[in-house]
Amino acid sequence: MTSSTAAAVTDLRRHPVLRLVAIVACLPYLSLKLAWISGSHLGVPDGSPLLEHRVVMALANGLTVLMDAAVVVLALLLTQAWGRRVPAWMLAVPMWVATGLLAPIMVGFPLQMVVHGGTDSGDDRPFLDGWVFGVVYGGFIVQGLALGALFVGYARERWGYLWRGRVWELPAHGTVAAQRTTAVTAALLALVPGTLRLLWACGFTGGRNISGGRLMEVVYVGFLAAAVTGAWQLAFRRGRPLPVTVPLALAWVGSGAVACWGGWMALGALVTSHDLADRPTPAMSLTYAVQMIVGLLVATVAAHHFADRSARIPR
Repeated sequence: MTSSTAAAVTDLRRHPVLRLVAIVACLPYLSLKLAWISGSHLGVPDGSPLLEHRVVMALANGLTVLMDAAVVVLALLLTQAWGRRVPAWMLAVPMWVATGLLAPIMVGFPLQMVVHGGTDSGDDRPFLDGWVFGVVYGGFIVQGLALGALFVGYARERWGYLWRGRVWELPAHGTVAAQRTTAVTAALLALVPGTLRLLWACGFTGGRNISGGRLMEVVYVGFLAAAVTGAWQLAFRRGRPLPVTVPLALAWVGSGAVACWGGWMALGALVTSHDLADRPTPAMSLTYAVQMIVGLLVATVAAHHFADRSARIPR
């Protein structure tokens, strides 16, 4: 083994504590989900809507078990030598999804604890005991912090050359025209969910058939703004003195949050809402769908950026 190979292996196996933290943080959520699948009502109060559709909820719990188990796989991949041989897209896509699903929780749950002293679900029928939210969301926050730190270190070593320099140094050729068209389209489309969510955050109830949750509406508007800002800076070279990492981070986190949560909320509402009165209104469905489109468009801008730089910048 050459000295450079040995150094690479050593680097990839660093942060054993972060890896352990990420894996251990998954255990409370996985334990609860497996208990519910096996028939336990731990943390589920009598009369909870979760008890009404046992088969559907068992399938949904099985899916979320697989999703959280993927965090364990990612933590191992990011800290083992074999992780460097994984194709870029096989790591980037699940990490983008994980970032998108965890980021709103990491921002929203602490804010809700400060402002409301707990979750602001707005559901008249509590579907989980209060302690469950603290255990589960607390675990998600720890997962996000540990996994994020591992991914940043891994990405810096493997792909750091793709975000060197500042925004003003980005070339105005390659796929820039496509990036600008995509960024403008994303910005225009973002006005739809952004406007609706701002109205709902201000207390407007039109087009919304649930109460509460106003703080999270503000959080989603923030992620929409982050996604569009990041794409705009990359495509139009705005914020010229900024390091390239800034718009890339905004685009990565923002696009993942709006796309993945738009899709998750749409799927969850369709699967669990058998009563037509509980299903999303057309305005809510439009919000979820357009959020997904905006997130995917912004992710496309970032992908074009990576493709251009990888073709032109030597390692």
